[in-house]
Amino acid sequence: MTGATTGAGLSLGCGIGWRPEIDAVIAELPEIGFVEVIAENVDPDRLPPGLVELRARGVPVIPHGVSLNLGGADRPERPRLARLAAVAEALGAPLVSEHMAFCRVGALDSGHLLPVPRTREALAVIVRNVRAARAALPVPLALENVAPLLGWPADELTEGQFVGELVERADVGLLLDVANLHTARVNLGLADSLRELDELPLERLAYVHVAGGVLRHGLWHDTHTHPLAGPVLDLLAAVASRVDLPGFLLERDGAYPSAAGLAAELAQIRATVASASRPTAGSPSPNRPSPNRAPVDPPSPDRAVAAVAVPAVSSGGRTSRRPGRGSWAGRGRAALARSTPGGAGDRRKLGRAQRALLAALVAGAPLPAGFDAGRVEAQSAALVEKRLWGVAHRLPDLVDQLDGRFPHLFRDYAAGTPRPPGGSLADARAFAAFAARHLGPAGAAVPGRWV
Repeated sequence: MTGATTGAGLSLGCGIGWRPEIDAVIAELPEIGFVEVIAENVDPDRLPPGLVELRARGVPVIPHGVSLNLGGADRPERPRLARLAAVAEALGAPLVSEHMAFCRVGALDSGHLLPVPRTREALAVIVRNVRAARAALPVPLALENVAPLLGWPADELTEGQFVGELVERADVGLLLDVANLHTARVNLGLADSLRELDELPLERLAYVHVAGGVLRHGLWHDTHTHPLAGPVLDLLAAVASRVDLPGFLLERDGAYPSAAGLAAELAQIRATVASASRPTAGSPSPNRPSPNRAPVDPPSPDRAVAAVAVPAVSSGGRTSRRPGRGSWAGRGRAALARSTPGGAGDRRKLGRAQRALLAALVAGAPLPAGFDAGRVEAQSAALVEKRLWGVAHRLPDLVDQLDGRFPHLFRDYAAGTPRPPGGSLADARAFAAFAARHLGPAGAAVPGRWV
């Protein structure tokens, strides 16, 4: 790994996800240690002025990718990797982050992050994908656990085991989203999310995500638009009691509160971390080993990787490193490694399984064997709502012209039309053409530049 590295002593502190809608608010918030920006929303040649100003003030900016498809059957696409690398370099980022998820198979695109099967074969493929991405990026890479609405019927590993093995074998950092861990606890029926924490290599922690959500019909939806929930903050406290946090960040993607409301949520997060991090007399070491973690296969020694120190934070005299542990960017868990499978056969098998699920979710194909029909229906509806939100941001004038008919009309359009390649922009153009055809005389009001 070349380029910028995360040196020992990097302390991100408390951060917030940067969004254009709250740019001015973020600039005035006190004690912001870092921000995170959706990498796909940034042009490396024309950075948003708000991010440029934050960088000038010395605030680190971390690009957060959502479309590399590292959990997919195909190898990472070079143009996407090159663009993410360019964004990282333009921002002078200390690291980049992405997801342990898949979002497309061939021409089928979900428009959102979907969970991967937690099997040994899938793990081998994804490890290879992540290693390839890591090698193409100029700064260290951290991976985030996702918020699942459904599980795969053939899962072999727990969430903690899968995430832990992936980051260790791929030799990357861990971006732990405690809201997503809560989502998995509710939706996948995890008996004990604290045990999941004990299966994770927290010494590889890069930073932590915290976000709000809502319970609907027995499923937890990680909305990023609702207030912080008590169980999510409890998980944040549990992590902070086990390891010093290099950074922790609030995600908000809509229904933004006032500046005072955002400041209050950040204060709530800071207080949770500070309270949990305070050592107490006679308490066990917060940096204890993880006895429940399954043995892992170390990374392949097929190429030399420059060692990069794990981010460390000083809090109450403690350090985030565990005795006997190495860094998360450049050193594996053991000196020797056995070769990872993940070859063409495993890729084809994973691709077939993911295509069948994705076709059921976005194209009305039959439900694959073993999946819960209700969960697939809920995930399909959530994907449509995600698309709706993205198109509404692209076509605010058309949304106003439709005068309340937009959600119904969009759902009619999405029910028979998988998300086209090209993201929300292509989706917006396709929907505008659909609206022009289906509105009769009112279709003349549809902005012609979208058709």
